Amino acid sequence: MAKFNPGEFMRQVQAEARKVVWPTRQETVTTAIFVGILMVILAVFFLGVDSLFGAIVRWLLSLA
Repeated sequence: MAKFNPGEFMRQVQAEARKVVWPTRQETVTTAIFVGILMVILAVFFLGVDSLFGAIVRWLLSLA
């Protein structure tokens, strides 16, 4: 088993961190807006599905 060397580990972490390509501010804003819009669309969709199933269950229970 290899011996743990904290100094070598930190050098490797720094080398990998230098390879990271961060998104631009415009890319971040665009992605955030896209995620927000999709969240609203999915929330409305699931509200509709839940309301539909709720109505079906209420109707089935009214038959009993």
